[in-house]
Amino acid sequence: MSSAIRLHEGNFEQEVIRSELPVLVDYWAPWCGPCRILGPIVEQLADQHAGSLKVAKVDVDAEPELAASAGVRGIPYLVLYRGGQPVAEVTGALPRAELERALGLDAELEDAA
Repeated sequence: MSSAIRLHEGNFEQEVIRSELPVLVDYWAPWCGPCRILGPIVEQLADQHAGSLKVAKVDVDAEPELAASAGVRGIPYLVLYRGGQPVAEVTGALPRAELERALGLDAELEDAA
């Protein structure tokens, strides 16, 4: 079962902008092969960092306004938000360790532990 939050126009502000925790948002689409490859890695991050990181997903086809406001130009596109602001981003499917490093999750979450 997915622990990632499904984002839409109605809950984005509450779940991301007003979140006390950092939020990793995965902008994806069901037809996107690299998104399907990255999906299980995003789920692992959600499970591993439950309580210290929120993980959420935006289906760019169902929520084109959210995708446009985030500046999505290609998917998968992951953005780490802190205090409602984007602080790191990655485009494309990367191996888990590389993804965590690119987003700053490796050291940041170890420090928080």
